[in-house]
Amino acid sequence: MGHFHCCSYSEMSSTPLSFIFFFYLLISSSSSLLSFSSGAGFNLTTIAFDDGYNPLFGDFNLVRSPDGRSVRLLLDVSSGSGFISSSMYEHGFFSAKIKLPSDYTAGVVVALYASNGDVFEKNHDELDIEFLGNVEGKPWRFQTNLYGNGSTSRGREERYRLWFDPSKEFHRYSILWTAKNIIFYVDEVPIREVVRSDEMGGDYPTKPMSIYATIWDASSWATNGGKIKVNYDYAPFTADFKELVLEGCPMDPIQEYPDFTTCKEKDAWLETRNFAVLTPKRRSAMRKFRQHYMYYSCCYDVWRYPVKLPDCVIDPIEKARFNDTGRLRFSGSHKKQAKIAKARRKKKQRAASDERTDV
Repeated sequence: MGHFHCCSYSEMSSTPLSFIFFFYLLISSSSSLLSFSSGAGFNLTTIAFDDGYNPLFGDFNLVRSPDGRSVRLLLDVSSGSGFISSSMYEHGFFSAKIKLPSDYTAGVVVALYASNGDVFEKNHDELDIEFLGNVEGKPWRFQTNLYGNGSTSRGREERYRLWFDPSKEFHRYSILWTAKNIIFYVDEVPIREVVRSDEMGGDYPTKPMSIYATIWDASSWATNGGKIKVNYDYAPFTADFKELVLEGCPMDPIQEYPDFTTCKEKDAWLETRNFAVLTPKRRSAMRKFRQHYMYYSCCYDVWRYPVKLPDCVIDPIEKARFNDTGRLRFSGSHKKQAKIAKARRKKKQRAASDERTDV
């Protein structure tokens, strides 16, 4: 989030109440962040880059670390860059610690995602975490999405803010994909769960997918609907990836008679892992994240989907924050919304007081 500027020391000395209020905000924010704790940590096995990945494009803008366990992706005026898993996977847990570009990043997109679009061009599956750059001083935002069987006309986007600056230090971002559900994580906080149902039909991803990481120029849509473009005066834009995790069942997606039973043992193992279990504490952390940091959801976008998507679970507290376009009723953070609501209450109180005076 953006930096909070209060005042100089002399100003605080002359206005002690302002200082107390500032101190209260600081403590409150820290407490809020600490309360996102979701319980015991994940026990993950990380791999070297070459043990699981290959360059995808922009090889000259992909830089491995000397120990081969981390990689830097660059975007400059000549090209973006990316890498792809050496295998395709039928379900799995895919994760990396990522540090995003800083300063002016409008139009830049950094993505960690699973897809099989290169193999199934007309009916591909996809799971996305996409980070959307912004003008200097404005926070990074990000979105999650999923497609199954080419269901691109029924995008399931959600967009969020973060409770930290993702360009200052590394944070872990993860996708869990099983036959039963999909969970997106930031660090060890679950931010979204999609539970498979019969009603979803082919919209639930089922075919083997590769894992990708990319940085690229998305000037046409990423920032303010494409109104603000990438400014290459700030290039190169760099995204760093480390502590890579690939846990899943490798499978050939185009073999004539695929044996899906080969993945049953790995699937069963995945579903018993710490990251696959949404404890009450984790569900509480997810609910709190969504109530404070989600600013768009396809599930509340009545204009786009008059009949809600079958995987949408409507939370009354969440729904109260959104209008029929799926966006927040008030722009800005939850603190700004509270401030606006308070101002409106005061206005109503003044009007009522004036009315009594007139009587």
